[in-house]
Amino acid sequence: MGLHRMTIKAKLLASFGLLAAIVVALSGFSIFALDGANERFTGFVDGVNARVMLVNRIRSAVDRRAIAARNLVLATTDEERVFEKAEAERAHEEVQAGLAELEARLAAPGVTDRARQLGGDIRRIENAYGPVALGIVKLAADGQREAANQKINAECKPLLDALVKAVKVYASVGAELSKRALQEAQARAAWLRSIVIGVSLASVALAVGLGLVITRRLLRALGTEPAVLNEITRKIASGDLAPMPHAQAAPKGSVLESMAAMQRSLAEIVGAVRGAASAISVGSAQIAAGNVDLSSRTEEQASSLQQTVSTMEQLTVTVRQNADNARQANALSVDASAVALKGSAEVGQVVETMGDISRESVKIGEITGIIESIAFQTNILALNAAVEAARAGEQGRGFAVVASEVRTLAQRSSSAAKDIKELIGASLEKISTGSGAAEQAGRTMHEVTLAVEKVTAIIHEITQASEEQTGGIEQISYAMGQMDQVTQHNAALVEQAAAASQSLEQQGQELDRAVASFRLA
Repeated sequence: MGLHRMTIKAKLLASFGLLAAIVVALSGFSIFALDGANERFTGFVDGVNARVMLVNRIRSAVDRRAIAARNLVLATTDEERVFEKAEAERAHEEVQAGLAELEARLAAPGVTDRARQLGGDIRRIENAYGPVALGIVKLAADGQREAANQKINAECKPLLDALVKAVKVYASVGAELSKRALQEAQARAAWLRSIVIGVSLASVALAVGLGLVITRRLLRALGTEPAVLNEITRKIASGDLAPMPHAQAAPKGSVLESMAAMQRSLAEIVGAVRGAASAISVGSAQIAAGNVDLSSRTEEQASSLQQTVSTMEQLTVTVRQNADNARQANALSVDASAVALKGSAEVGQVVETMGDISRESVKIGEITGIIESIAFQTNILALNAAVEAARAGEQGRGFAVVASEVRTLAQRSSSAAKDIKELIGASLEKISTGSGAAEQAGRTMHEVTLAVEKVTAIIHEITQASEEQTGGIEQISYAMGQMDQVTQHNAALVEQAAAASQSLEQQGQELDRAVASFRLA
């Protein structure tokens, strides 16, 4: 994986891992060097320096032994002689113990041949000098001061000088070895110091280089300082979507470039939402106004339908009365027909029958007048119903057809009533002219019979028309009731739509206020 493809986390881990590895390696090397120096120093202390100190201790014991021997020769009392003799013997034991330890140390590995040789010289001289020193002590202890002095001068001094010289030579050689070891330690310490300083400086340089490289790559990846990104993020979070001044020089693929793209996209989205919110607010206001107008019109339509229903109820009552009158007229026409038949056989009752017919004809004229009036009113009501059906639109189409049929029946009823009126007029004229003409009674009765039969047929048609009108009006009333229910339901739906449109208008206004908090420029 290339360095430019590594993530920031991987780069930081790799950099700090490398520095940590260098520190660990340097620490390990320093520990190893310190262990080596400690081992060499321990070897020096336990080796050369210990042997030099041991030789000096042997010389000190030799000197104390010689001084005790001299003091013993010079002692004048027994107590002094006893004390100095014990001191000489104790010093002699220390010399022997020191020599034994020296020989043991010289036998250890790593000791030079020169040191062993010098140690052997000390042992050889001490082997010769020790018995002489003990002999002097014995002579002095026995009171033979002259013999002890002679022995000191003749034997002890040359051996003592030789032993001291050997000890000095060994000490000087030890000192030389100590000086050489110190020089080597100093040289090695300087070498180690140079290595540690060099590696430390290299580590510092590497750390600075890696810091600069990582910082430059981080700045290139971020596009600007983290504080600037934090400020831009805070502005976007607060709704400030104005163009970024730093985005022009943002490196490609950096966080700043991505945030600038995000800001532009958010600005476009918020602009579109703001336009849509304004359109929703205006549209919802228009819908609310339209629903209010529609609600008013629906209420007016419901009122008109209620008036129409009331009118249809009145028309139903009138038509029912018309049907009742038509049935009565039909019964009267049947009676008139029976009377006409009887009149042809009973000419003697012609005048009375003609009077009855005249009275019945007057009633029929009144009834036909009523029928004509009802037909006229039915025609007017059917015309009004047709107009109302036309105003109702698609829902009143069936009602318009029924109204047209009612109007046709009313016109037919009016025409039949006119015909009846004309026939009754003719009958009255014939009755008035035929009252004195008995011979014409048969013919007149025949004509009356025919007229009555026609009246019966016409009244039967009027009866049928009235029944049809009744059925049609009932259908119209049912249809009007359905239309009234539909209109009431529509009115309720219009009120719900008006409430919903008002709520939509409020939400649109709230959306306008919410979007207005964003600043796009």
